[in-house]
Amino acid sequence: MTTTFESLGVPASLVKVLAAEGKTEAFEIQAATLADTLAGGDVLGRGKTGSGKTLAFSIPVVARLAQAKAEGRIRRTSGAPTGLILAPTRELATQIAAAISPLAQTENLVVTTVFGGVKQGRQVEAFRRGVDIVVACPGRLEDLMGQGIVRLDKVQITVLDEADHMADLGFLPGVTRIMKATPADGQRLLFSATLDNGVDVLARKFLHSPTLHSVDEASSPVPAMTHHVFEVAPDRKNDLVAELASGSGRRILFTRTKHQARKWAKKLTSDGIPAVDLHGNLSQPQRDRNLSAFADGSVRVLVATDVAARGVHVDGIELVVHVDPPAEHKAYLHRSGRTARAGSSGDVVTVCLPEQRRDVAQLLRKAKISVRPQPADARSAAVDELVGERAPRVKPQPVQQVTHNSRPGQSSRPARGGGRGGAGRTGTGRGGADNGSRGEARRGGSRSGATRAGSTRSGESRGTGASTRAGTARGGASRSGASRGGSSRGGSPRGTGARNG
Repeated sequence: MTTTFESLGVPASLVKVLAAEGKTEAFEIQAATLADTLAGGDVLGRGKTGSGKTLAFSIPVVARLAQAKAEGRIRRTSGAPTGLILAPTRELATQIAAAISPLAQTENLVVTTVFGGVKQGRQVEAFRRGVDIVVACPGRLEDLMGQGIVRLDKVQITVLDEADHMADLGFLPGVTRIMKATPADGQRLLFSATLDNGVDVLARKFLHSPTLHSVDEASSPVPAMTHHVFEVAPDRKNDLVAELASGSGRRILFTRTKHQARKWAKKLTSDGIPAVDLHGNLSQPQRDRNLSAFADGSVRVLVATDVAARGVHVDGIELVVHVDPPAEHKAYLHRSGRTARAGSSGDVVTVCLPEQRRDVAQLLRKAKISVRPQPADARSAAVDELVGERAPRVKPQPVQQVTHNSRPGQSSRPARGGGRGGAGRTGTGRGGADNGSRGEARRGGSRSGATRAGSTRSGESRGTGASTRAGTARGGASRSGASRGGSSRGGSPRGTGARNG
């Protein structure tokens, strides 16, 4: 039996926006919570990833703020938002903002995101102009509060999303301080897959007689998800993983380390399977660009560490591959939850070496997943059937050759990876700041390559195989690859690290 948003009391203006996106029937978590949240009650919603929690809280946030604004109870004020949504990762904050923005726009509400890893200038300017709804990671939000740029005393409704993941990342002390800064009589909504690791304490402390809605067991597997364990010899693992990545649909490969994620993305791309990486060593612009390429279909393979286990909400992921089995069962479930989302089906493969057999068996037992391991390699029938139609291999694009204009007596040879003046950016120049000012040189004006002591270094992106970007000038002035006082030579910029929040 289906439940429409209209029948749940969602305002007609929002129903129209949802219908335009093809969303007319509510998912279980939405149908369970909307009556209470729209009425202004505090709600504790428990549902596994992919169950539709984002829309379950986005609708009441917009609806209730729009109503309060229409009644003259609130108004947009510089530095004082009226709606607050806390998320544990930058990727999740970005995707929440993308989901709530169409609803907010129809009610003339302004949404902004706040997280670390980028310069705060734009965020400060947004608060100066005035915003209604802030989607934030705790760390940067506390920084801005400490600087007096934002205050939370006008917040009418607060949402904690993925509260259990915030606990896993150690954010609960910061979340507690932020919650204390909001009005005690405000509406609070907490959504989480589990209620352990201090989440229950947070709920008892800040939610007022909340209604608990639990649409599934705390760690239950998704019925539409099929699990496989392929046991493979160490010398055949790489070929097996490459074969699993070769299908025509979207897939995510999970590794334990940032180095392996970078290595696999580079290897797959060189083998004709375009791939991008996602991990903590990438700057925020790099992470946004790589995730965008995966979401819009420019590349079909994302190689990620656990930073993406909860931060990637992309529809149509048909396969998740645990290249390296995770350390514990909760990580397995959250990684696997990138597929079989919103009622769709999907497959999950764990690649298991002989020495990992016992650990994987214990992991699956704790995750309540029953699956019989099977020997496999790249040529196995089971692998062939799972991969299905292969996408055509893409020949890696040759690096553009740029001929330098030389002065008499100067040597000139082609530079690698140059591109046009900062277009197509994937890497970060060694001396540069990649947080919001990527194309700017610190000293001198460089537009196509980083200049050091008269030599020009053109940027060549590492680990994504996507496109190249110009680096950052350290000294001298260079335009369009033309060197002054020296010959040019290729360089390989390194992504700058940035922590969540």
